[in-house]
Amino acid sequence: MRMDTDMKDQPRGKLTVRRRRKNDGNIDANELLTDEELGLKEMKEIPRSIGEIERALKEKVGLGVSFDLVFREMEFGMKKTAFFFVNGFAKDTVLTDIIARLSLLDREQLAPNALAALMNRYVSHIQVVPEKEFDKAVQFALMGSTVLFIDHESAALVIDAKTFPVRSIEEPDLERVVRGSRDGFVETLMTNVSLVRRRIRDPRLKLELLTVGLRTKTDVCIGYIGDIADPTLVESLRDKINQVEIDGIPLGDKQLEEAIIGKGWNPYPSVRYSERPDVVASHMLEGHVILFADTSPSVMILPTTFFHLVQHVEEYRQTPFVGSYLRWVRFIGIFASLFLLPLWFLMVKHPELKPAGLAFLGPQKQGELPILIQFLLVELGVDLMRLAAVHTPSPLSVAMGLVAAILVGDIAVKTGLFINEVIMYMAIAAVGMFATPSYELGLANRLVRMGLLILVAAFQIPGFVIGITIWLVALSINRSYNTPYMWPFIPFNGKAMLSILFRRPILASKMRPSITNAVDRRRQPE
Repeated sequence: MRMDTDMKDQPRGKLTVRRRRKNDGNIDANELLTDEELGLKEMKEIPRSIGEIERALKEKVGLGVSFDLVFREMEFGMKKTAFFFVNGFAKDTVLTDIIARLSLLDREQLAPNALAALMNRYVSHIQVVPEKEFDKAVQFALMGSTVLFIDHESAALVIDAKTFPVRSIEEPDLERVVRGSRDGFVETLMTNVSLVRRRIRDPRLKLELLTVGLRTKTDVCIGYIGDIADPTLVESLRDKINQVEIDGIPLGDKQLEEAIIGKGWNPYPSVRYSERPDVVASHMLEGHVILFADTSPSVMILPTTFFHLVQHVEEYRQTPFVGSYLRWVRFIGIFASLFLLPLWFLMVKHPELKPAGLAFLGPQKQGELPILIQFLLVELGVDLMRLAAVHTPSPLSVAMGLVAAILVGDIAVKTGLFINEVIMYMAIAAVGMFATPSYELGLANRLVRMGLLILVAAFQIPGFVIGITIWLVALSINRSYNTPYMWPFIPFNGKAMLSILFRRPILASKMRPSITNAVDRRRQPE
């Protein structure tokens, strides 16, 4: 998604727009036009006349070239004004009402200070602020607001009359529940924070707005409860977001995560993503900090541990006993997805490791391909089917499944390329991966499983032991925003580990998790 260019010698903020051409018409790569040469230099003050404002907008944002930019000149009470807005963002019904009222004004009603009169009496909207800097006024317009320029005034009025294309609120596909709320986050930041505010009506709920990206100017919101969240964590996140130097984050939350956490090639997720406002609200009450990114339907939860990623909201929608049972079923599926295939492969290579009475676990016949090659091909085949399912239109998905299951899987076994046991154990591992609540964790576990298969094929028992040891050590030294990734297992915390293994009754949880370093540790009032 990003193209690297050789622009290291450019001063920061000098955006190259196009290359200068030589006299023969060819492009000279060494001659680059900067913002100043294109007339895009910063403008602090708003031009005094409407004509000068229009000329400045033509140079700054391409007014007259971009069809969706509107500059509407009007006269109210013998005073020249102009509305500047993006056509797709303007809320036309509100602007029509404002214009209808302003058209009734007389000259005396705007004298002697037209700006103050419009601001305090005649622009009938709940959010109107004056802006003295031209660049900031233009940025407000590009973010969706309407800017009202007034002839011979040193400031403009920013009217927050905007609307964005948005889909309806519906239940997230990755976090469905049998019983519970059906609303989920969408791509509009204001809608998302409203869904959280609806569940936490605490005046100490803080939602700080920041901007990331030199070009995209993406809104990023830090959400936390003031007297619960760790202030050091909040300040650290705020500083890191402010220090991000990037063209933009059009992919939203994922690019933001890489920019502020920077885990490199580590396949395990460092944050938990959620599209459910009830899950986010629950974590905020535990002391976690939430990051919203505009245009993203999922939010980040910090700090995050491995065991946060294996819990699902469905466990808390059932009774504690049933929730604990569901949690253990999920744990079994996750561990089966990790270790079932390597362990069976090890027993195939060393039949003496099989417990008494489990001789049937071995392959009944040999395939044309080595078992390791069979496993790797089936792994790739499952990934290929998953990708095909994502990109296949819904009416064709059933046909795609039949082709993959019957024409490929069944025929491959009958022709002798694969053996039945490989297909069966791979299916169990795939089900365990799909049962993992975190999609990112499921993909990381798949890579670990493939690595363990290769180590078992190369070194047998030592390879299996070394592989698991390296996996545990890597997770133990991993940290999510200075938080131990394997807490409460490493470092061990008995009470917290008991809460992980069993879904405790809600009133039995009297203290917040120590991992969040909450200011107010008690969950229940004394």
